[in-house]
Amino acid sequence: MEQLKYILAIESSCDDTGAAVLCNDKVLSNVVAKQEIHELYGGVIPELASRAHQQNIVPVVEVALQKAGIQKTDLSAITFTQGPGLMGSLLVGGSFAKSLSMALDIPLIAVNHMHAHILAHFIDEEGFDKPTFPFLAMTISGGHTQIVKVNSFVDMEILGETTDDAVGEAYDKTAKILGFPYPGGPLIDKHAQNGNPKAYAFTKPKVDGLNFSFSGLKTQILYFIQKEVQKNPDFIKENIDDICASVQNIIIKILMDKIKLAVEQTGITQIAIGGGVSANSGIRKALKETETKYGWKTFIPKFEYTTDNAAMIGIVGYHKFRLGIFSDDEVVSKARLEF
Repeated sequence: MEQLKYILAIESSCDDTGAAVLCNDKVLSNVVAKQEIHELYGGVIPELASRAHQQNIVPVVEVALQKAGIQKTDLSAITFTQGPGLMGSLLVGGSFAKSLSMALDIPLIAVNHMHAHILAHFIDEEGFDKPTFPFLAMTISGGHTQIVKVNSFVDMEILGETTDDAVGEAYDKTAKILGFPYPGGPLIDKHAQNGNPKAYAFTKPKVDGLNFSFSGLKTQILYFIQKEVQKNPDFIKENIDDICASVQNIIIKILMDKIKLAVEQTGITQIAIGGGVSANSGIRKALKETETKYGWKTFIPKFEYTTDNAAMIGIVGYHKFRLGIFSDDEVVSKARLEF
């Protein structure tokens, strides 16, 4: 029987401070302290984020250990987000993890945040299947849009990614144009459910291969709204559901077309999505429909593992621990981390 290993995971790549405790691949606790301050500014302010992490990290780790029902001395390893992310935020989590691993004299494991979004599917969760290797992963978030071929826990290769803005950025900017508070992506999704997705036509950007581009779409939406508002100042208010449904429709088309192309090119029909935007109901529905349409097998993570959280850092940490892949205390946090 496999020996029980307790892993403490720390996630601090952006504006949420997360700590989780895993027993092997099972999550015992997953605590997130959200930072409300950024809502006032309509986006994340890096300096404020790192200060809030400093205030939150000790209580968040304490609560995670309490909820898991273990002591610090029971831990087998500490794992943390090395990057990519906001430098100041990453440094808080990295410094804390290093100090604690030294104090407890247990292994330290650095994790790539993007690998964690993909491997969140391997958390042992009732009612959720795990993909088998190789599979295709589409990571969609505020900062990233990638299609990745996943060969093993430690062997992944990017097949396509955004050449400019990420899909989450397209949602956030559209939300801002429509006057929604930050973060506005979930509000677009909510309104889209009541609207006509074919009310307004937007064109898909022409991008070679499996790469993406969303900056042109953002500009297209901005000009369209400005033009319509000039004709009718109440255009947004009167047509909000249809606008949101049409925007969501074009984004889903862009994502699904690229996934179809990736399946054609690789012959792999297991598709997993991850990242904050994978919480979007329209994208989840479109992906699920491919199971009956094309015979694919799809994997959608549990809602709490889509946005930034420490449990996904912990699952990567567990598999690296199992494989004996550790970091030394010279490891440095990196805002941009090679995939």
